[in-house]
Amino acid sequence: MRKLTFAMNMSLDGYIAAPGDDLGWSVPSDELFQWWSDRVGATGLALYGRKLWETMSSHWPTADKQPGATPAAIQYAGRWRDMPKVVFSATTGTVDWNTRLVTGDAVAEITRLKAEGDGRMDIGGATLAAAAMRAGLIDEYTIVTHPVLVGGGTPYFTALDNWVKLALVETRTFPDGVILTRYETRR
Repeated sequence: MRKLTFAMNMSLDGYIAAPGDDLGWSVPSDELFQWWSDRVGATGLALYGRKLWETMSSHWPTADKQPGATPAAIQYAGRWRDMPKVVFSATTGTVDWNTRLVTGDAVAEITRLKAEGDGRMDIGGATLAAAAMRAGLIDEYTIVTHPVLVGGGTPYFTALDNWVKLALVETRTFPDGVILTRYETRR
């Protein structure tokens, strides 16, 4: 069975995007960018909601061809294009770059995808991850906390009907006071 992980940058006050979908506060250090790149390189399947897909697909498919692209950005772009992806959206028409579009029941499809393989499957996007959280499908939360208060926006966590007990399995400090915490869901 695949392990479903929700991994995102988060502000100290709990948001993955500031008002207006502003992500300017989460620019990574070189070390953190390499960590994200290595993670993408090791991801067996990535699940995206529409908004995160639009953000990622508007930049990474051609980022390695841009003037001044760094070796790290070139590596990440290639890894991102090669990584198998599923986009969940009722409004997106087409997808590309090793990606499949799902327009139906996200929870049912995520449940099926978890059962059909092994390895790690990442989920990204607040709305999609919230549906998986409420359904009890997330096995691990990887939170990369940046020392900034944005005051509002898109929250990392959704309202839940039941408690979810977690076990801390890793902590790591990155430059600029960024802290990684990784928790496994205790079932």
